[in-house]
Amino acid sequence: MVRTHENLAQAAVDPKTPEWKGPWPVYVADDENAGAVAQSLQAVMKPADFDRIRIQQIPPAFDRNHPHGLLYLPLPYVVPGGRFNEMYGWDSYFIQMGLLRDGHETLAKDLADNFIYEVRHYGKVLNANRTYYMDRSQPPFLTQMLLAVFERTHDAAWLESSLDALDKYYGYWVSEPHLTPETGLSRYIDLGSGPAPEVLSSELDAGGRTDYQLIKQYFRTHEIPDYDASLFYDAATDQLTPLFYKGDRSMRESGFDPSNRFGPFSVDIIHYNPVCLNSLLYLMEMESAEIKETLGRGEQARALRTRAAARAARMNQLLWDEEHGLYFDYHFGNGRRRPYPFLSTFYPLWAGIATPQQAARVVRNLPLFECQGGLQTSTHQTGDQWDAPIGWAPLIWIAVQGLRRYGYEAEADRIAWKFLGLVHQEFQAHGTIEEKYDVAHCRANISDEILFGYRSNEAGFGWTNAVFTSLFDELSRKGACPPSGNWAAPRSSGT
Repeated sequence: MVRTHENLAQAAVDPKTPEWKGPWPVYVADDENAGAVAQSLQAVMKPADFDRIRIQQIPPAFDRNHPHGLLYLPLPYVVPGGRFNEMYGWDSYFIQMGLLRDGHETLAKDLADNFIYEVRHYGKVLNANRTYYMDRSQPPFLTQMLLAVFERTHDAAWLESSLDALDKYYGYWVSEPHLTPETGLSRYIDLGSGPAPEVLSSELDAGGRTDYQLIKQYFRTHEIPDYDASLFYDAATDQLTPLFYKGDRSMRESGFDPSNRFGPFSVDIIHYNPVCLNSLLYLMEMESAEIKETLGRGEQARALRTRAAARAARMNQLLWDEEHGLYFDYHFGNGRRRPYPFLSTFYPLWAGIATPQQAARVVRNLPLFECQGGLQTSTHQTGDQWDAPIGWAPLIWIAVQGLRRYGYEAEADRIAWKFLGLVHQEFQAHGTIEEKYDVAHCRANISDEILFGYRSNEAGFGWTNAVFTSLFDELSRKGACPPSGNWAAPRSSGT
């Protein structure tokens, strides 16, 4: 779904805050001219639609006294679908991939330019353009988005104009508090505090309890060996601590909603150097070097490649687990890897960080993740939507590309066909493309399996559409056929 200035009234509506009544706030950055923006919008919007919104300058210190709202962006963008009616960080990388595949170069460039705008005005690519997302980013794919556009347009002046924002965004990730000096690697950490507003308003169970109420109940009734639970829950007062909310927000910066990857609810993420983030920063360094070299800045390119090589070496020293043959996240406080098999182990293959021997070990562990409908996210079924048996298109894409990079074409083809078959099967049955799938039981109806986080399966859905078409294109170019000769194979007796 494309959002433009003409349909801004539709974009301003937030399904995650349904209790809001009256005109929807649309905020303009504090260093922009709100009056000029309002005038330009009024010129293209229908009067009735313009009356449904309220243009406001964002206050210097946005707090709970201000109603949350949409953040103005200068160009059209695409929203993922369902309850996600704004432009998201890593979703947009996959959406752009689909746009370029279908020849929508102008809109693909608009997505990149909107992110450049966010970096200039908010200091980072935002989790999404709502005020409650201003304190965090999402997995960094900006260099890949810039290069994808440049490969089509060959517009060096445009690429040059992005450098200030690119360098600023890189700095966000490689300086404290995201940088951990103990390791020289980076972590996810939200810069805000307190409960996430979108959780309070929309992540409710059938009884109307918020996720935070359910989590308190979990802490009351469970022993937690994964971390010191007193850091996150005060048993004497039955309250979640400020550090819990910091961890909860930081988990959301990672792009992964709850799993047990960093212990229950992933709130201990703030003490880890994640495999996924540091693989992406390695790519950001290598691709920034490519951009700088293209623009004749050879010395800067060489410095970035040196930084990338150092990052890869640290990752292979700290995150690679020789005993298990997998990449694990590294706790920089206690100096230990957390042996939690997670599909992020394929990121270093996708990025080209792994040695051939390491890649071979990871591939031997494919049975940990491979199911009838593709790859499950982890090996643990916890009731969290980023754990087993759920499979997500972006992680499956990254794993398949990592396999291809190291020459495991048969394995990549097999997994791609499994996931394509599942998505096709569920589309034929229900007429929608979904956000996520149960790859073990081959179904899209997963709400009953999720205990924490939002329980819906959103239709649309941007990244699944893009991954489906891209995987199918790859297999078609190779002339590969589905193993069964049709797409009926994924159906499971569990459906």
